[in-house]
Amino acid sequence: MIPYLLHRLASAVATLLLASLVVFAVLEILPGDPARLMLGLNASPEAIETLRTQMGLDQPVVVRYLEWLYGMVTGDFGRSLTYSSPVIDLVEERLAVSLPLALMALTLSTIIAIPVGVFAAARRGRPADTVAMGLAQFGVAIPNFWFALLLVYVFAVGFRLVPAGGFPGWGETWSSHGQAFQALVLPAVSLALPQAAILARVTRSAVVEVMGEDFIRTARAKGLPQRIVLWRHALRNALIPVLTIMGLQFAFLLAGTIIIENVFYLPGLGRLIFQAISQRDLIVVQGVVMLLVASVILINLMVDICYAVVDPRLRDGR
Repeated sequence: MIPYLLHRLASAVATLLLASLVVFAVLEILPGDPARLMLGLNASPEAIETLRTQMGLDQPVVVRYLEWLYGMVTGDFGRSLTYSSPVIDLVEERLAVSLPLALMALTLSTIIAIPVGVFAAARRGRPADTVAMGLAQFGVAIPNFWFALLLVYVFAVGFRLVPAGGFPGWGETWSSHGQAFQALVLPAVSLALPQAAILARVTRSAVVEVMGEDFIRTARAKGLPQRIVLWRHALRNALIPVLTIMGLQFAFLLAGTIIIENVFYLPGLGRLIFQAISQRDLIVVQGVVMLLVASVILINLMVDICYAVVDPRLRDGR
């Protein structure tokens, strides 16, 4: 297992370095002067020259890249021109919203999808399978922003069970934690159900494929109950594609929730990127994008480790 982990770790580091080159190069290939682009056309030459010095644009490209990379490693993502605050502080503030939201959505998606996928696989070709996969297809087709607006209309406007938008912060008391949790319920549900539909279809396909293997027939020949065959033998051996989709979904939920965060007025990472782009704050865009790329690579590395846990062949080097 050690060679497998070392190989995956080396691959993750190489991918991270390549991604840093791409992200840094985006600022270099922008037409015109980045400092003038950030300050606008009416900025004075003195202000533009000061910003160029702050951004290190008066230094060679290689020196700027190495200094920027060193700052990424040490946690110095630069300083936002719009917010007059270090980018890392903005990220920590917004991550307090995006990370719990992503975890809630992924947990809810997994709780719904895996039982539905196993249920459909156990009844392959029957009406129950058709209904379950039909609902899953419907969930894939529904735009999540439309579903979010529907949830707001029913549960926030109609029944008044949860707030329609905004985020009060986590605070320090249990009541403030409860209010913050309630503010994330509808966004988590609106994100989770479309993802659950995708995960259910993948789980069903993976379990159906495993159900035709020899070890499943052997388990049935031993007289094991269908429940044990499905959950202990079939599902465990079908987990690799399921874990892959879960890793991709968590990365999407962490970084790709711009529309949902704008629907519910949540101050998350997605909304921070959207605001930074609209305000031409390139330092924030560059730093946050690199951080999200690193998080995606880290999630994929964790998924690879989970592969080795569920598949003994990887631990044996096969």
